[in-house]
Amino acid sequence: MRILRLELKRVLKARITWILLALALLLSVLLAWLPTTYCYSNYTDEAGNEVNLTGLASIAYEKQLQSEAGGMVTPERVREAVETYQRCLAAYGVTESYDLPEGIYEREILPIAPLLHGVKEAFADPDTGMAPTIMEIAPEEIDDYYNVCESRIAALMEMEQPDSQAARRKAVEMYGKVGKPFQVYPGMSSTVMDYQNIMGFLVLLFCVVIAAPVFSADYQSGADDILRCTRHGRTRLGAAKLLAALIISGTTFVVCAAVHILTSDSLFGWECTRTSVQMLYSIVTLANLNVGEFQLLFAVAGLLSVLASVSFTLFLSARCRSTVASLACALVFSVAPVIISMAVPGALSTWLCSVLPASGTSIQASILYAMTDFQFLTLGGLAVWTPFAMIGASVIEIPLFSYLAVRSYCRHNA
Repeated sequence: MRILRLELKRVLKARITWILLALALLLSVLLAWLPTTYCYSNYTDEAGNEVNLTGLASIAYEKQLQSEAGGMVTPERVREAVETYQRCLAAYGVTESYDLPEGIYEREILPIAPLLHGVKEAFADPDTGMAPTIMEIAPEEIDDYYNVCESRIAALMEMEQPDSQAARRKAVEMYGKVGKPFQVYPGMSSTVMDYQNIMGFLVLLFCVVIAAPVFSADYQSGADDILRCTRHGRTRLGAAKLLAALIISGTTFVVCAAVHILTSDSLFGWECTRTSVQMLYSIVTLANLNVGEFQLLFAVAGLLSVLASVSFTLFLSARCRSTVASLACALVFSVAPVIISMAVPGALSTWLCSVLPASGTSIQASILYAMTDFQFLTLGGLAVWTPFAMIGASVIEIPLFSYLAVRSYCRHNA
């Protein structure tokens, strides 16, 4: 324990460590607040003046306007919303809401808009995937709304996974376990989760920068030659160095994730966390979670990804002879999932992005986007949803790379 305390003090004494930790905390608050700046509303008041609202004022206005739409998304309520929409557009002789006269959408359609989410997607053509307009949907068909949604996931998986019956079967089975009817509480958008993902990625990069010199700095300075001559200068010291980096990185991510979630939920309203993820993303999203549970699961998965990335960085640090080499290699592997998701085609990209340590909090291929997508890793008759594969890979990589880091440090030759 004494060696571990000394290693924690040594890492925390570095000025760059405190700069990065303070920056991570500041960015957690900033990235929770930024989505509010994109909120905008306008309406005409009783005096005929146009009122423009932004930020928290816009959020409060729309939440008040849509308060009656909150609650259970039953087929009856969805049908009533569709009928209201169709009556409104028919009265003005238009087929799309953006053709309505100024102010009509805000007064008549916006209050019921949350209940219309996913209606067009649910009734999309099973062969082409083309969604109809709401005016083309017969209201009586909505009485069977959730059965239509289950048919939609089956048709969608036929297009997404045409070569894997196991993946199609698994997706239908997962969607069948999703709690219905859905719930919706207006006020929050998917942008909040996007910024949580950005926060996780930045914290991961900061933790990698802190961990990269843990072993290689002593190699470079020659201090390691002296430390190896001490009684506990190999396995015990190596384990202490590794644990210190993991504790600092894990604590940093937990604090930043907690600050981000608490801040964003306070800004948008805690009732929004009860919204089903299907009402925030695709109506056929496979995750059986509400927004609050989704945030927590994403935070836990992000923590595992950060710890796996730091473990891998420590392995690189134990293998490299200079801090520049270890930092460069670690940063390359940290951004690798972003590059792979854009440049590598098909199933190979899916496999690589599912097993790389940094994938859980990557910008393009994180667990957030995997949980709102329909990708499966398939091998013969086996199909694994990519979020499960990412979490499983991180759980395996943390002890694996930790062991390899300590082993490499013990076997290092000056």
